[in-house]
Amino acid sequence: MSSPSASLTLWASSWLAGVSASDDVIDALSEWAPMHLIAAADDRTAGATGLSWPSPRADGVAALLTAVRKHVPRTSADAVIELLLPAPGAVENLPPNSDFARAALVAGQAVVVGHSDTTGLGFVPTVEGPDVLRWTVFSVPITSPYVREYSLGQAEYSMRDAVRGAADALGSMQVLPTRSADGNARARIESAMSEMARHRYPDGTSERVLRVMESADRVAAILSVAQRHAPTEAPTAGAAAAREDLLRPLWGAVRSARLSAVAATVQTCVQRT
Repeated sequence: MSSPSASLTLWASSWLAGVSASDDVIDALSEWAPMHLIAAADDRTAGATGLSWPSPRADGVAALLTAVRKHVPRTSADAVIELLLPAPGAVENLPPNSDFARAALVAGQAVVVGHSDTTGLGFVPTVEGPDVLRWTVFSVPITSPYVREYSLGQAEYSMRDAVRGAADALGSMQVLPTRSADGNARARIESAMSEMARHRYPDGTSERVLRVMESADRVAAILSVAQRHAPTEAPTAGAAAAREDLLRPLWGAVRSARLSAVAATVQTCVQRT
């Protein structure tokens, strides 16, 4: 699992469909941090949700689930539970010029819940400390889920190509083994993979989704190692641009694959109800 927002989207969908218990959701999200602070973004959202404002409270994941349940009592055809992974140039389904959009773009992740063409909620997590995760909750207009660039099958295919592309990028950026405590590049990649693998998926998650998510995690781990451990000397402007051109489409493929896999799982939960 790559982010707290992905965990919330998948586990909340499973919970609303009656597949997972609330304690399962709480346990899964607690893996990201033992303490979860929750706060409304403004007084309007506080009034609609009963959440604290402006100061957060350590209400835990249970408060998140209460807010989700209030806006989506159960999964249905018009319910929206959507993971967003905004990035510069990729801001679909973010309400323009809004505090929620700005917060989600900074965090690189968010979750929206509600029903199409109504006002729902947007959840944005931020790390407050080594053991603390803060969720800021916004009132947001809900649109229909964004149509993904490709299907889950296409995502699986693209990830096979992306794994090879990321390995080529790792070599071309001259990320060589070091004597650091982290060991060589392969060890750092496996360490990153192990960190993501400790976050569980709900029961019933399809094998194809798990394959896509694991492949996306591997590509992301390779790219992160390539970026963090590339040669430290300042590159020329041309070299920096070439590096960015090399990595940007691979990061885009990771993002699209994760969104497609999560959306497919949410849709399966809807079909179960």
